[in-house]
Amino acid sequence: MGAVFSSESSEEKAKKQEMALEKAKEIASSNPVAVFSKSFCPYCNQVKKLLTSLGANYKTVELDYETDGSEIQSALHQWTGQRTVPNVFIGGKHIGGCDNTVALHNQGKLVPLLTEAGALPAASHSA
Repeated sequence: MGAVFSSESSEEKAKKQEMALEKAKEIASSNPVAVFSKSFCPYCNQVKKLLTSLGANYKTVELDYETDGSEIQSALHQWTGQRTVPNVFIGGKHIGGCDNTVALHNQGKLVPLLTEAGALPAASHSA
């Protein structure tokens, strides 16, 4: 009965999902750091604040502002197994969410990852 309210065929939905997955993969691979976020999410804001405080160059995709945000979020779930935001990629590699990103930072592993990905200048965080 739910299909009565949707004018999209399952074929159209599958095509949108495929396009969203391609878009997400392109964003993740073409930026040193990509954060798939929602503007109102406190965990997303925590990750963005951390990256900004480190001086990292990163791309944010606010899924609540994107016309295909819901499809991108579903595609990210399909691709990474993670449905929640933030969904963080460094150097094209899926890192995880807020807890994973903060844990990497607390372990001293985030800055080297950011540097290797080109999101930070190599000499900016020398001791």
